[in-house]
This record gives sequence, structure tokens and C-alpha cells, in this order.
Amino acid sequence: MVVKWDERYAKSEYFYGTEPNSFLRENAFRIPPGSQVLCLAEGEGRNAVYLAKLGHKVTAVDFSAVGLEKLSKLAKENQVQVTTICCDLRDFVFEEGKWGAIVSIWCHTPSELRRKIHHDVVRALRPIGIFILESYTPEQIKFKTGGPQDADLMPTQAQLETELSGLKPLLKQEIQRQISEGIGHHGMSAVVQFIGTPNAATSSSVDQKE
Repeated sequence: MVVKWDERYAKSEYFYGTEPNSFLRENAFRIPPGSQVLCLAEGEGRNAVYLAKLGHKVTAVDFSAVGLEKLSKLAKENQVQVTTICCDLRDFVFEEGKWGAIVSIWCHTPSELRRKIHHDVVRALRPIGIFILESYTPEQIKFKTGGPQDADLMPTQAQLETELSGLKPLLKQEIQRQISEGIGHHGMSAVVQFIGTPNAATSSSVDQKE
């Protein structure tokens, strides 16, 4: 698996482009200023670099050393710093209460591992922290516009609600939308979006879009 991603990232162009994911860009205002932000499965770094440019202290974890090398190059070009950790998410240690935000954009893992990651995400967020996720759903397989071809790697909204039950949802929805991200993602896509916080005080302002 790592070899496949190393080969994909070894090309000179950025497979998913250098612009941030649009859902993340639209919701980055929710991240407390100057937060410590963890980006999961960050690859070549477009989202991490974008968040660093907003003034956050960003750490990016990915199992592809080749992708993280390109991340560092992109960060240097944008005159920001991003801490990189080359690590399989199976082995990554989520420190309790450390992160002001955790970002999961197209982090497609086997469902068993995903459940563990999401359990760890809940306890790793600070009390006023935020979790921002966009993922393909199993419906994406019929679109063939990006993402894996294994339904087990893609969650549904119902699954996320269970796995992230320790967070108060600010947004949760399954939608179809146009995506244009480099050569990797292009066209109409079936996605699930979730934003949540451990802070119970926000529960009165929950905006559920279903």
C-alpha cells in the first residue's frame, strides 16, 4: 500500500493539486486562532500548508515519506512550517487533549482502523477543539471520479454518527457535489461531511444538515 502511494506522489505534479480541499477552506473559520492542528493522511500537504498560512501550528501525519517530502517543499514555497510525521495511522499515538483541531480529508482506511482512529480523535481534542472530516461514501464507487473502490474504506453518515458519538455535531450530511482536485479527484462525487466538537456548550447551536 505504501509503495502505491509513494509511486503516485513521486511524479513532479501534485496528484490532488496544491489548493486546499474546498470543504475545509469553507469551514476553517471554525478552528480557534493559533491552534495546534493535526492533519490525518495528509499526503502532499495542500491542506496542512493552507492551515499553516492561516497561522495555525500544523502537524501532518502520513505513511508516505515521498508525499511528506513534497509537503515540505510546498511549505517552503509558501514560507510556512509544517511538522511532518511519517507513520502508519495504526501506530500513531493520539495524545489526550492536545489538539485544537483534527482534520480528516479523504482519510480512507479499513473500517476497523477507522473506528479506532475516531475513538482516539474524540479524546485527543481539546475541550474547545473541532474535528473536520470529508470522506467519500460507498456510493462513490458508481461515480468513478476518485477515491477507493472498496466500500469498506468509505463511511456513511450513520457510521460516523456512531463512531463519533462523543462529539457534538455542528454539521453532518451526505451529499453529491462537484470536486476538482488535481488529477486525483474530478467530477460529481458522493461524500459525507462531518464537523464536531467535544464542547457541550455548542450543542444549542447544532446545525444538522441531513
